[in-house]
Amino acid sequence: MSIQKDPGVGRGLFLGVSAYLIWGSFPLIIIMLSFASPLEVVTWRIVFGFLVAAILTTVTKSWSAIASVFSNKNQMKWMILATAVIGLNWTVYVIGIQNQQTIETALGYFINPLVTILLAVIFLGEKLSRLQWVATGFGALAVVVLSFDYGRLPWIALVLAISFGIYGLAKNKLGGRVTAINSFAIESGLLMPLAILQITLLQISGGLQFAQNGPWGSAGLIFFGVMTAI
Repeated sequence: MSIQKDPGVGRGLFLGVSAYLIWGSFPLIIIMLSFASPLEVVTWRIVFGFLVAAILTTVTKSWSAIASVFSNKNQMKWMILATAVIGLNWTVYVIGIQNQQTIETALGYFINPLVTILLAVIFLGEKLSRLQWVATGFGALAVVVLSFDYGRLPWIALVLAISFGIYGLAKNKLGGRVTAINSFAIESGLLMPLAILQITLLQISGGLQFAQNGPWGSAGLIFFGVMTAI
């Protein structure tokens, strides 16, 4: 008897591993961009991420779908929440990496599944089996042990975990009615006014580093935004 394999499993594994390899490279990229302040790194991440999203939206001819989201008050409510928390998440993440707190930022994404479970139980009415609660308890115990090992409250980890958990909840509330490309285009687009303001302030204060560190420095800031979109 032959066993047929689900082709979706292999594709999902490939996409999942690829996503985490890209995600895992971010601390290395951020460290190489340390010539710029965390706020500037996040600013160019928004700008070039949005440009990639705009190109993809144009290629997929989905501007009309984005317009329909803006006309839907309920969807926009969740999109605004998602935008606010992902903007906070990006900023704290870059600050953490540039301040040599990479392990604590990683702890944040270890805590994140626990936050996601808690939000799903409270706000989505999902149920856990007894065994699942035990597994979750072990995860929570590990977080407590790691936190005591730090000797202080790991605020960077907690902010990252809670903000990304709320981000996931907001996306869940959209119920798959907004595609990944369109959602990222809206989020980065909503953050663009803030990015432009930050660029202006950095330029006025003389702190803007873009184009001040050779072509490779500029390429690095652009590349980070492109990788974020990917």
